[in-house]
Amino acid sequence: MNARFTILGINRGLFCFTPSVALIRSVVVKRAFEMLLTGEFIDADTAVEWGLRNQSVQNEELDMAVETLTAAIISKSAAAIRYGKPMFYRQQVMRLEDAYSYAANVMSCNALEEDAIEGIAAFLDKHLINNH
Repeated sequence: MNARFTILGINRGLFCFTPSVALIRSVVVKRAFEMLLTGEFIDADTAVEWGLRNQSVQNEELDMAVETLTAAIISKSAAAIRYGKPMFYRQQVMRLEDAYSYAANVMSCNALEEDAIEGIAAFLDKHLINNH
């Protein structure tokens, strides 16, 4: 595991203004500010601990980890992902009440997709049969 992460600008006399926008949305504010003010590197395990990365794997395990994650994602409904991805990012900047309203509207549209109709029916069949 050779990956290291830094926000380097401060070491060159420049505060990293635009990277700070994304960083503060991924890392606890105090950690983000520390990274922005020190320009110090953190290792891959620390990046995971701080929430900058999802996971850390050994170099020789990287291809398998990518394949596993990719397989998990592509096995899901393309329609659900098509609705979910933009909703996930758009709602982040909304007021809480507006985000819930927007999410409910998008969910209603997604629920009309064939994949969702089949999935909900299968869930209900399984639970109605098992509960009687």
